[in-house]
Amino acid sequence: MTTTAPDITKATKPAKAKRGGGVMGSTGLYIATGVAALLFLIPFYLIVRNALMTDPEITGETWKWFPTSIQWGNITEPFDDVTVDFAQSLWNSVVVAVLHTAGILLICSMAGYGLARIPYKHANKVFYAVLVTLMVPTAVTFVPSFVLVSSLGWVDSYRGLIIPGLFSGFTCFLFRQYFLGFPKELEEAARVDGLGYWGAYWRIVVPNSLNFFAAIATITFINGWNAFLWPLVIGQDPSAWTVQVALSSYMTNQTVNYHLIFMATAISILPLVFVFLFLQRWLVQGIAQTGIKG
Repeated sequence: MTTTAPDITKATKPAKAKRGGGVMGSTGLYIATGVAALLFLIPFYLIVRNALMTDPEITGETWKWFPTSIQWGNITEPFDDVTVDFAQSLWNSVVVAVLHTAGILLICSMAGYGLARIPYKHANKVFYAVLVTLMVPTAVTFVPSFVLVSSLGWVDSYRGLIIPGLFSGFTCFLFRQYFLGFPKELEEAARVDGLGYWGAYWRIVVPNSLNFFAAIATITFINGWNAFLWPLVIGQDPSAWTVQVALSSYMTNQTVNYHLIFMATAISILPLVFVFLFLQRWLVQGIAQTGIKG
């Protein structure tokens, strides 16, 4: 009985060698990330450092990494200032940012869902019209918006601060792009159960899109909190000032109270830090989902 000898002429392919520099590459990545994080934290360090210093230390010729004596009393100084109601301005910013974010999420998500899902022969024309608004500079619409708000008697009111900014063409675009990639099977199952477009949107789409809503909410809240020019014009009375307008009032032609400005700034960014830390894990993931379908 003959046996077939194995074919030793066929050379087996050598296993792929691991890419060189794996450890070095990871080390370099960690170093680059650490340097980027350090550069990002430098402004926060300067704000906290100056907020707990005296004005002579801040403006002194000798640089000091830390305060010689920490001025804990600076923390309450913005709230004790009789010229600016800092606590009221913080509350105004909270109300404006929260309602602005809620309104943007509701209106723009409904508009984006309608453009992505509801069949309408002029849907593309409406979408292109929304995109055109992104090319119009804000300065062009600023004066007409102020005239309209003033004629309605909304100056020095939450209505004037919030309502004119309740629609964003860019946010509507993001929602439309996201809903184009949303699984249609879920909506079709909802229609089998007797739900219309509104029912499918509210009971199916929204609960399954909370990550994306959280990402948009983070960006919108930060933009609403940092808004300055529109609240400056509408909030003519100090009781209607937002925190950004209140901060600008600390700098005058006569005096500049440095430690007060930095302490008020440190207090004003705390809500943004908390919101970002709470929602940041959804931020990149949500925005990355906007380009699923064109």
